[in-house]
Amino acid sequence: MGIEILPATSDRFDDVRLVIAPKGTNKTCWCLSFRLTATEHLATADDERPEIMRELTERDIAPGLLAYVDGEVAGWTGFAPREQMGRLARSKTIQRIDDVPVWSLVCFVVKPQFRGQGVARELLSSAVDYARSHGAPALEGYPVDPEGGRLSPTNAFVGTTRLFEDAGFTRAAQTTSKTGGLVRWIVRRDL
Repeated sequence: MGIEILPATSDRFDDVRLVIAPKGTNKTCWCLSFRLTATEHLATADDERPEIMRELTERDIAPGLLAYVDGEVAGWTGFAPREQMGRLARSKTIQRIDDVPVWSLVCFVVKPQFRGQGVARELLSSAVDYARSHGAPALEGYPVDPEGGRLSPTNAFVGTTRLFEDAGFTRAAQTTSKTGGLVRWIVRRDL
């Protein structure tokens, strides 16, 4: 099995759609819930979401990375400089821990047939490299510690503390945010 990671650019938008809206519906997050403010997110119609993501893929810095397994799109991770994440920048539950202009990694999606094959690990490793190559001083994630249990696929989008710690991140602070009833952590890796 060969895993290739590529930036989510406009020429790969159809692959972004296949991963984050696999059923062809626009009634998904489209990895926008942290990018928009809460007010913007609520005001955005379902049919506007794909176009917003398409516009993000046209920027100089990609909104995320795509994983391909033997040429088939298998996964996604979404990130951006924190100040470009409207809801996250204003969050009262996932607060800034200092003034470092970090990039925030907010989402993982791995298609069911590719889970358990290291796709998320490759996406995270490549996100570190991508952020570093674009001048980010540090990369943060906001995962949960499943405390020996398993996360449901619905809640796994945030990642686990183990996934991040295995990639060289350290726990910087506990948040008051929860996913699936589990506390989310701020994990950081200086670049």
